[in-house]
Amino acid sequence: MNPPATPDADSSPVLTGLAPIVSRDTVVLILGSFPGARSLEQQQYYAHPQNQFWKILQAVWPDHPLPAGVDNSYARKKAWLLDRGLGVWDVYAACEREGSLDSAIRAPVANDIAALKLPRLAAIAHNGGESFKHARHTRTLGVPVYQLPSTSPANASWSFERKLAAWREVFDAHKLI
Repeated sequence: MNPPATPDADSSPVLTGLAPIVSRDTVVLILGSFPGARSLEQQQYYAHPQNQFWKILQAVWPDHPLPAGVDNSYARKKAWLLDRGLGVWDVYAACEREGSLDSAIRAPVANDIAALKLPRLAAIAHNGGESFKHARHTRTLGVPVYQLPSTSPANASWSFERKLAAWREVFDAHKLI
């Protein structure tokens, strides 16, 4: 009789990403790599409190504050994004990963970005290097593709001000500010 099978010590759980936040009016699609553990737990993009995504966007549009206090629901944040002409998704639909680091992503399955069929799409902005590895695929959509500095707390080599300037430049180029 054979001994019972033991789990492979190198295997990580298979994780499924979040649905896209897009509308027919999306002008710039921001693509991350894959949601971190906190984002998956809360089913919200950029949920880790040290991720600078929401802080950067608020600094881009200081006259249009994110909903605050009890109104700071994720549904309101998504509506706020869409009102600015932004969409958010990830290059990976699923992957294996322990923790939240992009370097731990294994066996990724790509999202079909073209299937979104966004009629006003003018640009794709990759939030960080792991996402930008897929730029060759997003370039086939016929719009400019940018690599933005990651808003992740793991990207400590860029100051907030330097990240903000890069993000603002892309939004300005597409008349979103």
